[in-house]
Amino acid sequence: MIFKRVGEGRPYPDHGLSSREWAQLPPRQVRLDELVTTRDTLDLATLLDDDSTFYGDLFAHVVEWDGDLYLETGLHRALRAALQQRAMLHARVHHTGATA
Repeated sequence: MIFKRVGEGRPYPDHGLSSREWAQLPPRQVRLDELVTTRDTLDLATLLDDDSTFYGDLFAHVVEWDGDLYLETGLHRALRAALQQRAMLHARVHHTGATA
């Protein structure tokens, strides 16, 4: 299995981070098998586009909440990493809730 779990929506409260605030978080590596997705569909053209900078950030956005890492944006990047047989993804991680 690529991800820890495929989720349906965001179980955590709205964090309210702007794009600028996300950009201030330093990227770090996270394991794909530790991520819970917040959506279960993606645009295949986005996944296969070599020049994709979907959502305007080069890094996926992950929210750590209640002991889990939720992949908020960057599903196409995570799947591309998995297709390239990489187990890690560079992401910006925001800590909120019980794990903050």
